[in-house]
Amino acid sequence: VFEDRELLGKFRMTTMMSRTSDEYGITLRELLRNQNMNPDEIDAVIIASVVPDIMHSFSSAIIKYFGHKPVIVSAGIKTGIRVATENPRQTGPDGIKIVTENPKEIGPDRIVDAVAAYKLYGGPIIVVDFGTATTFDLVEPDGTFGIGVTAPGIRTSARALWGGAAMLPEIEIRKPDTILARETISSMQAGLVYGYIGQTEYLIRRLKEESGFTDAKVVATGGLGNIIYKETDSIDYYDQNLTLKGLELIYEKNKKTARESV
Repeated sequence: VFEDRELLGKFRMTTMMSRTSDEYGITLRELLRNQNMNPDEIDAVIIASVVPDIMHSFSSAIIKYFGHKPVIVSAGIKTGIRVATENPRQTGPDGIKIVTENPKEIGPDRIVDAVAAYKLYGGPIIVVDFGTATTFDLVEPDGTFGIGVTAPGIRTSARALWGGAAMLPEIEIRKPDTILARETISSMQAGLVYGYIGQTEYLIRRLKEESGFTDAKVVATGGLGNIIYKETDSIDYYDQNLTLKGLELIYEKNKKTARESV
C-alpha cells in the first residue's frame, strides 16, 4: 500500500488456485483493516503476476471489492525500460549481440524489478531476485533490458534436497558458523548457503565480463537475498521492497490511461 510514493504497508498471501473472487476480496479487505487502513480509501491497484491461473478471480476481486479495474503489468504497458529485440548494439568484448527474441516471455516480476533498479540506482545494473527462482537480470546504461539468467531458488533447492533424499531432514536455511560441517544439518546448510554465495559471485562476474559492463552495480531483493548480500562483496545494495517500488513507478507512468479505462 502506497500513499504519495511512501510505502505504508505490505502483506503476504499464499497463491491458492482454488480461491474465489469473494475469498480474495474479503481477505484483502481484512488484511488492510488489520493494519488500520481503510479499504475504501484504495483508489488504484496494479498487479504483476506470474501465476496466470489466479488472474481471473484475483482481478475480479479487485473490481468487486475495491471498485477499480487493476492495471496489469504485461506487454505494451509503459515501463521506462527498453527490451532489445532488433538490431541490438554489440555489448560483449568479443562482439556478442544481446537480444531478447520474445519480449512477451519476460516475467512481469523481472520487468518490475528492472524498472525499480534502473530508476533508483541507475544503469548499468544487475538485479538479483532471490525468489522461487533466483534471477539475474542486466539493465544497460540506456535502459535496455535484454539479458537474464535463471537458476533454482534457495528454498526450491532445499526442498529438492530433503524431498529427494530420504535420509536428509528438513532444515532451517541459514549460514552455519563454518563450512567445516561435522553433522548433517550444518552440512546441508553449508552446501545451500555457501553454494549460493559461490553461484551468485560467479554469475555476476560472468555477466559483467561477457556484457562488457564491468562497472555495473548490483542490487539484490527477495526474501533470502539478505542472507547472501551480507556474505559477499559482489552485491552493492539489498532492497527488500524493490518489486513493490517498481510497481508503484509503473503505475505512475500509466496512471492517466488507467483512470480513463475505469
